[in-house]
Amino acid sequence: MDKKIIKNKELNIWEALIPVIALVTMLGYNVYVFGDSALGGSNQFILLLGAAVAAIVGFFNKISFKNMMDEVAENIKSTTGAILILLMVGALAGTWLVSGIIPSMIYYGLQILSPAIFLPATLIICSVISIATGSSWTTSATVGIALIGIGGALGFPVGMVAGAVISGAYFGDKLSPMSDTTNLAPAMAGTDLFTHIRYMTLTTIPTYVISLILFIILGLTVETTGIADSSLLLADIQKSFNITPWLFLVPVIVIGLIIKKTEPLVALLVGILLAAIFAIIFQPEIILMLSGGESLNFTNAYKGVLNAITTDSVIPTNNETLTDLFKSGGMQKMLGTIWLILCAMVFGGIMDAIGALSRISQGLLSLAKSTLGLFASTVGSCLALNITASDQYLAIVVPGKMFAKAYADKGLAPENLSRTLEDSGTVTSVLIPWNTCGAYQSGTLGVDTLDYLPYAFFNILSPFMTLIFAAFNIKIKQLVSTIKK
Repeated sequence: MDKKIIKNKELNIWEALIPVIALVTMLGYNVYVFGDSALGGSNQFILLLGAAVAAIVGFFNKISFKNMMDEVAENIKSTTGAILILLMVGALAGTWLVSGIIPSMIYYGLQILSPAIFLPATLIICSVISIATGSSWTTSATVGIALIGIGGALGFPVGMVAGAVISGAYFGDKLSPMSDTTNLAPAMAGTDLFTHIRYMTLTTIPTYVISLILFIILGLTVETTGIADSSLLLADIQKSFNITPWLFLVPVIVIGLIIKKTEPLVALLVGILLAAIFAIIFQPEIILMLSGGESLNFTNAYKGVLNAITTDSVIPTNNETLTDLFKSGGMQKMLGTIWLILCAMVFGGIMDAIGALSRISQGLLSLAKSTLGLFASTVGSCLALNITASDQYLAIVVPGKMFAKAYADKGLAPENLSRTLEDSGTVTSVLIPWNTCGAYQSGTLGVDTLDYLPYAFFNILSPFMTLIFAAFNIKIKQLVSTIKK
């Protein structure tokens, strides 16, 4: 990703911070007023108001409206892939529900995953899948959705389960050589991929171990409200769906395609089409119900499958817990998340166009008087970019370009910068509700960002771990001079 950094020498740090302060203030009040429903539309409008404040600052600094709109257009263009993936994930969730794939995962998962081991098992499962696929998004859209269902059936708070899913997904995303951010960070810092991965394990593994211990403790101490005997729950699942191991062919094929580096959109589309076929074969009664027809013919099968892909699907059961689990919004459910991303990109685009993003990063860089100060400035810059630009890639690209020379001037190897970019830029993006990653994960898992945030231990601890290593000078690699004296 070759993202230009727009500088504006006329803009001072306080002017650059005006839109940020205005946005955070307005969002805080909006969440206070609307609570959990703030993402239903009011937060989106607040982002546009924040963009308007940034535009006013830009006008006072002689930035034309056209330049601002051009940068907004570029920002929105960069989210095209994410928006299409979100629509595919909505369709995938619908077809995987009505085909019985997710119910089958829940059915077998309830027999294997007891409450005592469920949370650490969730962390480990998502870690393995994410390392194999190189994608936290794909991990959440496949096994993540199923694990949310299993956790709900066992009685775990969904925010807690989502925290374990996200912690595992981002651990794998950080260390997988197939991950885009894992390739982007060393490219920005000036080191190679495998040097970056090896160096990153120094902070990532301790953070992961601490997260695993915390989830083990939670799993042993939390009081679940789920029924101790799952036999009735299993029986109710079988009454509603034809449960069979053959349904696992679809997720296995999808994960296999992604491991083979198939484009995510192609892999997800294959998963949708296969699940649609399996739904007609294994769950004809459900397809007929969704079609509203009297007999299962081609037209009714087509109508039932398309309804599952595009709109709300609710599978009625005799169990209230299962009724809450067995519903999907299809592609329609993802429109609110897409709306949020578009509004966030408007704010981020105008902030970039007026030079505010560059000015904030420069301001943080000026505070770096020591090695710890340099690391802290990098972490702060990544967090600021995740909040203001609402984009994970910008939170890596902008600080990466800004800080590369500063690290070299202090005699620090570039892998110090690439590791810090990942420890603070990659993993914290999912903790911001209006960031593309936070919006995606919330929309995909069906859990509000603020609900899973306290339990996303890996994501919360990672920036602190990198600062602890810097503070105590633990494994801080120096540049090797090539000049012989």
